[in-house]
Amino acid sequence: MKLGVQLYSVRDDMAQDFEGTLKKVKEMGYEGVEFAGLYGKSAEEVKALCAKYELEPVSAHVSLGEMRDDPFVIETYAAIGCKFIAIPWLNEEDRPGHENGDKLIGDAAILGAVAKKNGMKLCYHNHDFEFEKIDGKYVLDLLYEAVPADLLLAELDTCWVNVGGEDPVKYIRKYAGRVDIIHLKDFAGKKSENMYALIGVNDGKKEETVGDFEFRPVGQGLQDMPAILDAARESGTEWAIVEIDEPCKGKTAMQCIKESADYLKTVM
Repeated sequence: MKLGVQLYSVRDDMAQDFEGTLKKVKEMGYEGVEFAGLYGKSAEEVKALCAKYELEPVSAHVSLGEMRDDPFVIETYAAIGCKFIAIPWLNEEDRPGHENGDKLIGDAAILGAVAKKNGMKLCYHNHDFEFEKIDGKYVLDLLYEAVPADLLLAELDTCWVNVGGEDPVKYIRKYAGRVDIIHLKDFAGKKSENMYALIGVNDGKKEETVGDFEFRPVGQGLQDMPAILDAARESGTEWAIVEIDEPCKGKTAMQCIKESADYLKTVM
């Protein structure tokens, strides 16, 4: 199992100095990167920079809307060398049980087939809202039941699984063989009513404090990371990807991903 980082974690640094940030990520000990946008660079430029710094271009988060509008965006990430492409978020109307929920199933299958044709695998990256139930089953489970594993993998975000009320270790094992890639994310505090404000999403709720919930560098929060890593290894996970949605404790985003890498070197 290899260690990567979701570059959304350091998005401001990427916007200011794309190449310099990749260089620093490599120096921290990360072996691969997951993209969240290319900041105006071409696939050829990004592929060359990854090769220059010996970083594997593992995956990319691309919105469902963007892939729906232009499925050939998948080819861009295939040209970079990514093995995975992930749906990172669902607007409420696209979630199972809502207005376009049935359409999601069909679109995921179609996009999964396009990814497969390009030598890639489509993944779904969860938050906590997928742990709402429809007819006694979690939305997340309904999605994975409806779309075959060869068309849709589970990129389990271990923080959001926990916040959703389930055990990340249990869920990794539940989808053994389907969790080629997972997100390592740590946190402190508990679920609040306006949590998505922390990841830049206006969910329509009143402006209010988010309680004491806070993202943390990996190893500095409530997650049992050694148990999560053991479950991932035993379930066939290829990549463990650090993601920190927002820095904390007055630290910079770069400090947070470095502290995460330093910790993981001691337990991986």
